[in-house]
Amino acid sequence: MPVLARLKHCLIAMYFHDHNPPHFHVLGKDGREAEILIDGLEVRRNKLDRKALEEALDWAQGNEAFLKETWDEFQDL
Repeated sequence: MPVLARLKHCLIAMYFHDHNPPHFHVLGKDGREAEILIDGLEVRRNKLDRKALEEALDWAQGNEAFLKETWDEFQDL
């Protein structure tokens, strides 16, 4: 599971060969996790605290193209 970004309250990660639809994982510093779709940034599963989720969504809004490219790259490995 490569970490794509280390933020103040969480980590942004993706798993190689993960299931569709394209998404990323947010790992909270306390071990809780969320799964967020890349298109539309829809939160699919969330056990994060509010600060970590908001931070991850803010980061993702400015990095949507990077997330899409990374998803495609990981699926080809």
